[in-house]
Amino acid sequence: MSFDEADRGLAGFRLEDSLKGHVHGTHRRVSPAETVARVTAIMDRMGITRVANVTGLDRIGIPVVMVCRPNARSLAVSQGKGGDLAAATASGLMEAAELYHAEHIELPLKLGCIAELSHSHQFIDVTRLPRISDRFHHDLVMLWVEGHDLVSGEARWLPFESVRTNFTLPPPPGSGCFDCSSNGLASGNSMIEATCHAICEVVERDSTTIWNVLDGGTQGMTGLNLASVDDAACLEVLGQLARADFDVNVWETTTDIGVPSFFCLISDRLDPLQHHGIGAGCHPTKGIALLRALTEAVQVRTTYISGARDDLTPEEYSVAERKSKARVAARWRAEHRPVRNFSGISQHVAPSFAEDLDWLLERLRGVGVTEVVGVDLSKPALGLSVVKVVIPGLEGPHDHRGYLPGPRAARMMQVQG
Repeated sequence: MSFDEADRGLAGFRLEDSLKGHVHGTHRRVSPAETVARVTAIMDRMGITRVANVTGLDRIGIPVVMVCRPNARSLAVSQGKGGDLAAATASGLMEAAELYHAEHIELPLKLGCIAELSHSHQFIDVTRLPRISDRFHHDLVMLWVEGHDLVSGEARWLPFESVRTNFTLPPPPGSGCFDCSSNGLASGNSMIEATCHAICEVVERDSTTIWNVLDGGTQGMTGLNLASVDDAACLEVLGQLARADFDVNVWETTTDIGVPSFFCLISDRLDPLQHHGIGAGCHPTKGIALLRALTEAVQVRTTYISGARDDLTPEEYSVAERKSKARVAARWRAEHRPVRNFSGISQHVAPSFAEDLDWLLERLRGVGVTEVVGVDLSKPALGLSVVKVVIPGLEGPHDHRGYLPGPRAARMMQVQG
């Protein structure tokens, strides 16, 4: 599909918003500092009360921030990470902003079931959506929201549950069928920037879920040889971790889709029972994908140290739980085989988000994906671009409560016997 076709598919794509103005550590239309200035001016309207630099709570030194929204309808604390404080702050603010948008959806909704609405509405292929139960059927009454398919350019109605992040109780009618999470939710300085980031996140979760169903030996053979990494930003982060006495293990989780993906584990050599960090990253450019995995692992560890995120439980800080996680980490490290060479990983490097989008859609079509549906959640009064992307056929987050493996994960489990 050409960029012009995508422009007609999801309202808000404009050619002048497609060029990448910032490509250091992440790909954005403008610099992190400009993003921070833009969002700071409106953060009170989204309930953001403060941004805290929590980098100093750990000894690593890679910037991590937390962003607080006390009246949030999902997570009241968001995190951000980056190569410098501006990048970390932009990351945290944009995460908080996108959650706010998905908590306060003002789009028209339809209440009904597929059986009664299918004569007048084109539905997404619900049989291929990530599920958390088997209770869905075509006569189940639930809420639906309209999106736009980037493959066909046509409208698609999809479960509201697959789009919202308002987790207040009671839930809307028909809830409890499909994955209800922030997977595929992204914000950006333009709609096409946000859409590319959202697609990469969905592919990342698919890659990580499939990697997690592999047996230990097969997982181990996806280990990345860190000595082969030649990306300057990644080398800087690896150097900081080494100087802070951390073991770093990385696995290449790229699937048949072919978008570079990685999973990272960092372990404290000075105290093995202290909190580990895990992170995943996916991007057409392999250096960006690896950097995301590395910095997210740092962010996760710092988040545990801060203790401020509202979905952390007291049990996670118990000695028994920390010993359990240390055993898992030790097994991963023991099974890790650094056989993948960074230079041998294929990638796509382009100066515009339009080229990235075309490439991502081409890769998805190559594995049988027929729909990539985006829901524009932007609020004109705020001026940010926010989208939720849902891709039928790809796996959802494996660690969500009740998640049922989809066909891609099931095939992998069957192959392993």
